[in-house]
Amino acid sequence: MADHELISAQLAVLAARLPAQAVEELADGLQESYEHHLRCHGDSEVAARAAIAQFGDAEMITAAFVRASPWRRMNLALLATGPIMAAVWAAALLSGHAWDWPLPAPAKILYGVALLSAAIMLAFSALTTRNYRRMRRAVTSAAIGLILLDLVMMIAVLTLAPTLTWPMAIAIPASLLRVLAVGRTLPAASAAQLY
Repeated sequence: MADHELISAQLAVLAARLPAQAVEELADGLQESYEHHLRCHGDSEVAARAAIAQFGDAEMITAAFVRASPWRRMNLALLATGPIMAAVWAAALLSGHAWDWPLPAPAKILYGVALLSAAIMLAFSALTTRNYRRMRRAVTSAAIGLILLDLVMMIAVLTLAPTLTWPMAIAIPASLLRVLAVGRTLPAASAAQLY
């Protein structure tokens, strides 16, 4: 579609970072801008540079998509509530003497590694402005991981704790709320028209 290598290069960068449907729409706009400038200036190099300057370069366009993304909002919400959830569950596990529960050490380590991995994915995704696709994949994986980790923790407490303590009575509904909120947000974000 592009008539100039600068336009083609711009679209190639965008194609690697954004969903195909978004790139198609952007390509149409960039091509129209290029053709307009070509008619005005008569020089394809000048027209290509003017179209890119007017339309925005790949970095700016990608950053705008990332900022407006429902995935970014979910990412920031999970990061903001993460320390609260950690504190609530720490109090619940301490009050229930979780170190005495009949759980093998590898299971505890695996849970900790999975939780740390989800937190790291969310933290790196919060810093991502260069690749919408990568950010979307990381946030989706971390969100699904947190849902599973919340469910595992609730089941573990309900089946292994000798008695339920008041911090557990706060932690379980808090995790249930997060599971429901994230479970509801994931399909909505996937269906969002922002690709």
